[in-house]
Amino acid sequence: MRRPTAPRTRVLLLTTALTTLAASTLAACGGGGGAGDKNTVRIAFHKETDNKVTFRDDYLKFVAKKFEKQNKGKKVELVPIQAPQQDYYTKIQQMMRSPKTAPDLVYEDTFLINSDIKSGYLRPLDDYLADWKDWNQFEPAAKRAASAADGKTYGVPDGTDTRGLWFNKKLFKKAGLPTDWEPKTWDEVLDTARTLKKKLPGVVPLNVFAGKGAGEATAMQGFEMLLYGTGKNPLYDPKAKKWVKGGKGFKDSLGFLDTLYGEKLGPSADQAVDPNVTSDVATELLPKGKLAVALDGSWLSQFWIKTGGKPWPEWKETMGLTPMPTQGGAAPGEVSMSGGWTWSIPQKSRNPELAWKMIRTMQTKQNAVEWCIRGSQVAVRQDVAKDPRYLKSMPGIKFFTDRVANTHYRPALPVYPQVSTAITEATESVATGDSSPGEAAKSYDEQLDGIADGAVIGK
Repeated sequence: MRRPTAPRTRVLLLTTALTTLAASTLAACGGGGGAGDKNTVRIAFHKETDNKVTFRDDYLKFVAKKFEKQNKGKKVELVPIQAPQQDYYTKIQQMMRSPKTAPDLVYEDTFLINSDIKSGYLRPLDDYLADWKDWNQFEPAAKRAASAADGKTYGVPDGTDTRGLWFNKKLFKKAGLPTDWEPKTWDEVLDTARTLKKKLPGVVPLNVFAGKGAGEATAMQGFEMLLYGTGKNPLYDPKAKKWVKGGKGFKDSLGFLDTLYGEKLGPSADQAVDPNVTSDVATELLPKGKLAVALDGSWLSQFWIKTGGKPWPEWKETMGLTPMPTQGGAAPGEVSMSGGWTWSIPQKSRNPELAWKMIRTMQTKQNAVEWCIRGSQVAVRQDVAKDPRYLKSMPGIKFFTDRVANTHYRPALPVYPQVSTAITEATESVATGDSSPGEAAKSYDEQLDGIADGAVIGK
């Protein structure tokens, strides 16, 4: 039986993250006087745990210089929070509770935004948006991702994402597999992984995130990429306005993970539950040829470009892309999930007007194109999506943009983060061998009933 990460290790990881937060909160760009300085806009954002990953930092410094040049006497203070993603969410919530620590702008994952709206952490932006003509360029789905049940909008998205299967064509050729791989079912994906294991010992055949350490990466681009291939509305029924219990599709998705980890077709259990597994896949396993297939997102190449954390010029010739199939090949034949991040103004910001000016600077068409190219983002602005620089920015951008037609979005409800946590716990218990898929689904159902306050239906 595989063992999860020891509690002491998790305590050390959290301690390290907290120490990093304390240090990073003191770091500034462009001078600035901290919270309360009416001439300084403070921007809190997530920085990858790998020190070499600087694309977001570099872009914000690029925009900050423009902002300071256009707004004489105003300064930008960057507050990079270097921590695993799950810890980042906790840190920004802590910061937004007090005017003394609240940033003026915060980078919000759309997965968390409705929870933060309900908690009163964010300020509605509708009055600003009403007078901003560029808002008409944003895709309706992207706008909805930053809105709440009250009909108001609480963030401006800077891009979206889609997901699929990245695969190493050189390893496939070495294993005697086709380099134009297009699996039509889950079984075909697993059969390919079995061939890779047999032909290429020492190479991890397939990574599908499963574990609490990866947080929302596990829930969304791991488990939900499976779950949404099992049938309609498998997680939440919008017509009934109820969450769906762990039925056949849920158990089948856990069963895929049980096969993957039970047959040792995926990473070791220690790797699966490591909070740094998402960056390890991008910066270590794939570039070094230690992983053949990764179920992952459109942004991966941002690590491999010249300004990324792991420059890897060969990736353009090495990596192939193919859609993740539905369970048995049912229409539309593929699955993708979409999310993205928004720039939001905390309710307790001291400088909301200055923060809004900063959002507008970030979201000029020119700067939005720059960010999509640097961050390997799928454009959410119609004018950016048509821009020649964007369309030619890198291999794969058309592939991921094409996935938008069949993509799914997470339920935009305040309790979703709790549901996500329950999903990650179920996946980890299966991946580590602590529970069968049926046992993990039963435990999920018990948690879901409490989370949704009984608003659940069987499936």
